[in-house]
Amino acid sequence: MSKPVKAAVLSAGSWGTAFGIVLADAGCEVTLWARRAEVADAINSTRTNPDYFPGVELPEGMRATTDPAEAMAGADFTVLSVPSQTLRANLAEWTPMLAPGTVLVSLMKGVELGTTMRMSEVIEDVAKVGHDRIAVVTGPNLAREIAARMPAAAVVACTDEAVAQRLQAASHTPYFRPYTNTDVVGCELGGAVKNVIGLAVGIADGMGLGDNAKGSLITRGLAETTRLGVALGADPLTFSGLAGLGDLVATCSSPLSRNHTFGTNLGKGMTLQETIAVTKQTAEGVKSCESVADLARRHGVDMPITETVVDIVHEGKPPVVALKELMSRSAKAERR
Repeated sequence: MSKPVKAAVLSAGSWGTAFGIVLADAGCEVTLWARRAEVADAINSTRTNPDYFPGVELPEGMRATTDPAEAMAGADFTVLSVPSQTLRANLAEWTPMLAPGTVLVSLMKGVELGTTMRMSEVIEDVAKVGHDRIAVVTGPNLAREIAARMPAAAVVACTDEAVAQRLQAASHTPYFRPYTNTDVVGCELGGAVKNVIGLAVGIADGMGLGDNAKGSLITRGLAETTRLGVALGADPLTFSGLAGLGDLVATCSSPLSRNHTFGTNLGKGMTLQETIAVTKQTAEGVKSCESVADLARRHGVDMPITETVVDIVHEGKPPVVALKELMSRSAKAERR
């Protein structure tokens, strides 16, 4: 009889907990690392994570600890689920504790400020592991729906298809259907840029601009994402799949999306600091819009929606002014 797959999930936030549920429901032995002892204690004693999913019963195959070394001991998969801008510092601390041969799995959707590295590139840089030991899980995966075992599909991406297939098997449940992909660049960029477009659509919704504006922003936002991806060597077809269009639609249409909600508050007239104050969890697009825009500039890629979001979020430009400037850009053919 083969031994069960062991997975460490660092951390016990909303998406980490939700993906941990998926792994445990698929038959894995899952250990969540929680930064706070009260969260770990609640998970172990009540089989719930009251801070993120009150009332949702966690699987028997899941436990929690505040000791990262304990969580990672013997793990076949080490799942990383921290805010993207904190990954480098956290992983530097965790790397000496990694189990030999463990596959590092990124749940994060962001681009690092300063370096403009994607999360898999940060993992490779810090942990000094090869491409075949780094995988990415992405797609239209709102954590609260996953935790409630509502149907969803995802992409498991790794340059080594055999590794992607291993993770696919370890996370396939009756409600969670993962597909494999070897285009890590495209899958990561789809997830990172959709957060920025989600902010833009949220701002438009907060301003009451209507569904035509929403549809236009989603479509042109996807065009921006694809342009950047192609410039970086991604397969353009990736952006018409779950990691591109699928994730973008979910983020731009759901009140469960942190980035959409953050943008909505800005569009209603709240300041950046007021919006941050009422936002309990990280909206990755708030910081990643700057790094995505920086990445695009370095590669000579035109991303006007992304630049507009940067102007609103970080330069304090009023949304009505930014909208007028965006709409008055010179006309051109759609496929340019």
